[in-house]
Formats: sequence, structure tokens, C-alpha cells
Amino acid sequence: MPAKLLDGKAASAKVRTQVAKEVRALQAHGISPSLAVVLVGDNPASQVYVRNKEKDCEEVGIRSVGCRLSTDTTQEELLTVVDRLNRDPMVHGILVQLPLPKQIDERAVIAAINPAKDVDAFHPSNVGRIMLDDYDFLPCTPAGIMELLADAGISPAGKECVIIGRSNIVGKPMAMLLLHANGTVTIAHSKTPNLAEVTARADILVSAVGRAGFVTADMVKPGAVVIDVGMNRLESGKLAGDVDFAAVAEKASYITPVPGGVGPMTRAMLLKNTVKAAALRPTNA
Repeated sequence: MPAKLLDGKAASAKVRTQVAKEVRALQAHGISPSLAVVLVGDNPASQVYVRNKEKDCEEVGIRSVGCRLSTDTTQEELLTVVDRLNRDPMVHGILVQLPLPKQIDERAVIAAINPAKDVDAFHPSNVGRIMLDDYDFLPCTPAGIMELLADAGISPAGKECVIIGRSNIVGKPMAMLLLHANGTVTIAHSKTPNLAEVTARADILVSAVGRAGFVTADMVKPGAVVIDVGMNRLESGKLAGDVDFAAVAEKASYITPVPGGVGPMTRAMLLKNTVKAAALRPTNA
């Protein structure tokens, strides 16, 4: 029996509806949630992402503050912009679109963002709080995946969970969230021997490696829940995930499509984080 689709579009619509309701409630108390998105350079993919984020904000009533800087912007100039946004009481969330031009140290920029406005949850202090299960914000993609699982009634508790990928943005925080949800977690990566044997143990398999068709049916346990974080552009121009969808869907119990799976959830969780930032610190306390 083919796998059921984990529909990110439908699940994210529920999140957006709730966010819009929370925005209206804050506005009734004189608080206008706002997100500043900083874009440095003219990376086409980044420009699309930023436009989408601005559109998302508009749809739920969040005020969007655009900050576009040239490719030759220096690190000092960017840090000056971040400092200004940190001190602006009308800005609740700050997002610096990655990647940044090579002359800028991404870690230094992330560390400069006020953790109370770090709606990407990349700041070292926010990362540490995720480890402790005592956080205000979660990275948007792992948080979106957990929301998607919950929406489908899938609990990680007592299940074998395998994540392929160890990035700071997805792999590592994903492991923490599944662990906090009482899953038994393995992080696999490019140096993992016998990878297919490891992934075939997974009741919940999350792939975030960025290689089209990387996860094949022989790597998947029958009845597994398969979450595909990959977003790869094929030569044909089509988008494809990390998972060989057609083959794996015949073996899994649930699977996310690409596009329409994890992506919409990531965008929705950014909105959720921004509203939470406004509710927690309405005047940049």
C-alpha cells in the first residue's frame, strides 16, 4: 500500500491561521509584530526566499522590514545594520539571509543578533537552550518537521529515529527535538559506514543531505515515516528531494513530497517564532 503523504501545505495553513489570530490579538494591545529580513548581495535563490518571507508576513499581518545591502558590503557595515535593528524597539525578529558573501564571517553576524530577536534560533545561546530543552525559539525546519509529525498523529516516543546530515541548521537540532520527544536518535553522515544498514533501522528517517535521489528503497525500513528535507534543482529545472520518492513511497507508511512537504512548514515556523518574539518582548525589553 503506497505511503500516505505528509502534506506540508495543509499543515502549514493551520499554523498560519493560528499565527494570524495571535497577530490580531497583539495588535489589539497596541503591539505590531515585525520581522526585519536582511539580504546582502544578489543571490537569486536568496532573493526568492526573501520575497517569499515578505509575502508570508503580509498574509498573516506581520510587519516586514526589508534591509537590502550590496554584494560588496563589509562585515562592519552589516554588523552596524544588525546593531541598529537590535536597538529598534519596533523590530521583534531579525533574520539575516544566508549564505553571506565570502568577505563576511557568518558566525560573527549570527552572534551579533540579539538572542531575543533571533527568530532563526541560530545564536549560540539559543542553540544551547535547545540542548537543555528550555528555549523560546526553535530552528524553523526541525520545528516544522515536529509540527508536521504531530499534525499526522505520529509520536517519536520509543521509536528509532535516524537523521542523515549533521548541519547546525537541520541535523543537530533535529536530533535534539526528537530526543526531547523520547525518540532513540542516531545521526548519520558521510563518514558513517554501512549507511543503508543504519537507515534501515529507522522508524522515522529524516534526510537532509542535499543530494537528489540519495535515499533509495533499500535504505528504508518497511512502514517507516520518511521526512525529506532536500531541495535539489535538477538539470531539467525541476525540484527534487533527497529521497527516490516513487520507490520509497511504495515501502514507507508516510512520506513528505518535494515540494510541498517540509518547505511550507519551515516558512510557517518563522512566522510563529516572530509572533512569539513580539509576545515575549513587546518593547524590546
